[in-house]
Amino acid sequence: MAIAQDEIFGPVGTVITFDSEEEAVALANDSAYGLAATVWTTDLTRAHRVAAAVKAGAIGVNCWSPLDANLPWGGVKASGIGREGGLGGALAYTEEKVITVLLPA
Repeated sequence: MAIAQDEIFGPVGTVITFDSEEEAVALANDSAYGLAATVWTTDLTRAHRVAAAVKAGAIGVNCWSPLDANLPWGGVKASGIGREGGLGGALAYTEEKVITVLLPA
């Protein structure tokens, strides 16, 4: 379905049934996009395991991913590269430079 494959912006929710945790992760990752995702469970260990396996830039557990300027925000795959906000966002506007000085003995 397009709603499960495309990056749709708006107040939209999709419910897709699955038989195992592995199938749920495979369904979540079966998209060219990866901006954000949510994991809904009462098992905190499972929440961390699934959140780590889902390929998305931001993941909320039992909630939507918070939008906070102190947190990095950005997607993976076709949802873009780089981050806005947080330290990662600030570093995107910097350029490293190495200066080596040999001091006389």
